[in-house]
Amino acid sequence: MSAVDSMSISREDVEQVVRSVLLRQLQPQQQPAADVPAQAPNPLVVNISARHCHLTDEHIEILFGKGHKLTPTKWLYQEGYYAAEETVAIVGPRRRMLPEVRVLGPSRGASQVELAFTDSISLGLDLPVRISGDVAGTPGCLIVGPKGSLELKEGVIRAMRHVHMSPADMAWYGVKNGDAMQLRINSPGCSTVLEDVMVRGGDHKIRLEVHLDTDEGNAVNLTRATKVELTPKSGSGCGCKH
Repeated sequence: MSAVDSMSISREDVEQVVRSVLLRQLQPQQQPAADVPAQAPNPLVVNISARHCHLTDEHIEILFGKGHKLTPTKWLYQEGYYAAEETVAIVGPRRRMLPEVRVLGPSRGASQVELAFTDSISLGLDLPVRISGDVAGTPGCLIVGPKGSLELKEGVIRAMRHVHMSPADMAWYGVKNGDAMQLRINSPGCSTVLEDVMVRGGDHKIRLEVHLDTDEGNAVNLTRATKVELTPKSGSGCGCKH
């Protein structure tokens, strides 16, 4: 008698084994659990980012005088960043001017001006929507300070709505740097969903914060919002509410 015969394997036993193997192959493979916090690591904050500019050390000296350093007047939500006491005037091609545009610190490696859509119309500038720092091929302007002026060849943008996230925040929401998210805002009379909120990933010191410009903030009545909800644009992820 063969070894197989001695085991008395029935047809039903064989079918059960085959069925078990097929089910394991057809079912999605379980992925190792990601390092996701048990609860949201940071509260969601949505702030309006009014028109402002970032300046290099060289441009600060041209506009405010030799050896001048920015003077912090209000610390911002993100650690280490501040609204400076210094302001400049932004002049567009129509020779129209936006006076007292706030300078944000600290200084940067490249100067940049961030305006809202209504600002661009007023100045006669056709501004692209860009993530901060992506200024190649953008319009320029004249920047006027108390001690001098300079012509910025490029660097004037409409800042894309975005959310600053730490690695823990990105793990919690199931997104990565550069992903697009949705922001739902419930406010009296104008609740809405804003698409294409770009994820800007940073280190562990970054606080969870969405930046909208003044046009967007006014349109959704942000100052009277009762609830905000941030979700991945695809609709996947945890869909955590805050």
